[in-house]
Amino acid sequence: MPLRPPIDYRPEPVETSGVELDAKIEPLIEQLARNAHDVWARERLAQGWVYGPARDDTRKHHPCLIPYEELPESEKEFDRQVAIGTLKAITALGYRLTSPPGETREERSD
Repeated sequence: MPLRPPIDYRPEPVETSGVELDAKIEPLIEQLARNAHDVWARERLAQGWVYGPARDDTRKHHPCLIPYEELPESEKEFDRQVAIGTLKAITALGYRLTSPPGETREERSD
């Protein structure tokens, strides 16, 4: 029997409506989206899931157990939204995003 959340559960994510991300971090968003997919896929594979053309929870088949580049755009967009939400939460919590060492000031996203 699946676990059900308590009836009074009300998600309270970090407030990010006022956070704007610099367009220069789009490559980071895409890297994080790809990473989120790979983390998810690795976990599924470790649980015995395999690729299948349609999701089948009983047989542990999933159509998204493919490289990120081959995902439908809707699945990539889901992963991007997770990355964006995480970056916005990091910023809302007072942390700063800075560019990796070696980038020029003009290339930085901070």
